[in-house]
Order: sequence, then structure tokens, then C-alpha cells
Amino acid sequence: MSVKDKVVIITGASSGIGAATARLLAEQGAKVVLGARRENKLKALIQQLPAKSACYQVTDVSKLEEVKALVRLALDVYGRVDVLYNNAGIMPTANLDEFHHDEWQNMLQTNIMGVLNGIEAVLPTMKKQGQGHILATDSVAGHLVYPGSAVYCGTKFAVRAIMEGLRQEQKDNGIRSTIVSPGAVNTELYKSISNPQAAQELFESWQQPNNSLNPEDIAQAVVYAIGTPQHVTVSEILIRPTGQEI
Repeated sequence: MSVKDKVVIITGASSGIGAATARLLAEQGAKVVLGARRENKLKALIQQLPAKSACYQVTDVSKLEEVKALVRLALDVYGRVDVLYNNAGIMPTANLDEFHHDEWQNMLQTNIMGVLNGIEAVLPTMKKQGQGHILATDSVAGHLVYPGSAVYCGTKFAVRAIMEGLRQEQKDNGIRSTIVSPGAVNTELYKSISNPQAAQELFESWQQPNNSLNPEDIAQAVVYAIGTPQHVTVSEILIRPTGQEI
């Protein structure tokens, strides 16, 4: 099992799970192509990685042409794409009767269309290569619904369905698919919650013992899935902090 010399595109790479995964992959000899909206964060991350192991491009996953440009960057620099990790996502929370219509739209565009844009951008290259691996960050919320997060859960249920459909449709083309479904992870995701009190309460809950995972915990799961042999598909990894109830 090895990720050495694999070319891996990561979206949502500027912090949290994406950044941790980029570090771990680069440490193990992979080439990483990083996309996110915050260029200053991407530049800082690149400086932490081994020389010539990484490149980046500012990318909004809700815009198909920007995701296609990220794939072209990988091909221009490294000549192929072995893996796409669709990691970008947002998690604004509120009850449905609060009618946060704009937040709903943003979640649909980022969490669902971002994954579909990644698939559309990379699939022609992978089919031509006769192999490839597409991963997505899903969530425990893609398996269970809970109050205050109906729309977020809906987007993650959708990702789970899309990725299983991808597996079934592309298995004969040598293209593997994986979803990684974390529980609570201590990242910046809480900052996408517009209610300051709700955001603070979530952040504080993550600081309690056994109540949250670290981004590095998820990175290890992602790298494990990427490193499996071509004849092995890890379809799903469900990973929770020990103290999480749901």
C-alpha cells in the first residue's frame, strides 16, 4: 500500500481536513494539486510542503470552469490525475422554519454541485487513463438526520447517493469511488454557521474530551483509502469521535 508519486487533486485544501490530507500525502511522496478560495492560506500551506511536491490554484468548486482549470493544472504540471478528493463543503445550520434561503442555495451549490463539478471535470481524463479514484468528504449527517440540519443532511445524503452511483457506473473503467463520513471534526466548519451563538456552542462542544476528531484523523483515513491496490475499493469510511452520540 503506497501513495508515492500519485497525483492527487484536493479541493477545500486551504485548512482543516484538506490541508491535513495534503500534508500527509506530500510527506508520503505524493504530488498534490490544491484548490480553495483563500489564496493566502494556499500559499502558506505550499510553503510547508516538500519542494516540487505541490502546486495550487484558487478554486471555487461551485464554478465548473474553475474546477476544470484545476484539473488542467494537474495535467500541465504532472501529466496525469490519479485521484480527486472532493473535500470542499459548508455547514450553516438552522431550523427549516427560519427560511435561510440563501444559505440553502449556497449549501446546494458547494456541497452537491461542487462534487458533481469535480466528477465532470476529472472523469474524461480518468476514463482515458483507464484508472482513477474519486473521493468525497461526506458526513455522519449523510447517514442520520437531526434537528437544525435538515438541509445540510440532505446535501450529504445526496453526496452519498451520487458517489455510489459513480461507483456502479464507472467500475468497468477502473475508476474507484470512496466517501469518508466523519462525525464532529475540530475545523473551521463552524464558521459557516450564521448564528453566532449556535456557532460558539458547537465550537465549545468540540473542545470537550472525546467530542471531536482532529483533521489529521480524517487525513489518515483518506490516505489509507487512496493507498489501497487498484483491485480494492474502499467504498465508505464512517469515523466518529468516541464521545459522539449520533
